[in-house]
Amino acid sequence: MNANARKVRNQDNNPCIEESDGSQNCLNRNNYDKSMCSFYFLRYKECRKYWHNVMIQRRREGTKPDMPTAAEREEILAALGGKPY
Repeated sequence: MNANARKVRNQDNNPCIEESDGSQNCLNRNNYDKSMCSFYFLRYKECRKYWHNVMIQRRREGTKPDMPTAAEREEILAALGGKPY
């Protein structure tokens, strides 16, 4: 696996692996008919938007690292009562 692929699959760098996998699996099941997978695409987009906003807020506050680790994200989602997207 090349370095870019490892970065994308790294839980600490990519908070939306589950949503990304869901989109890809849907495409595989539906013979790459994108119209059948719009729910999964929207969910991935909302996930990216949510965590991007969290990252921007942490940057403004000076919190490091900018993106919460996988463990921190689990705590954030648990405090919210689940995924907000």
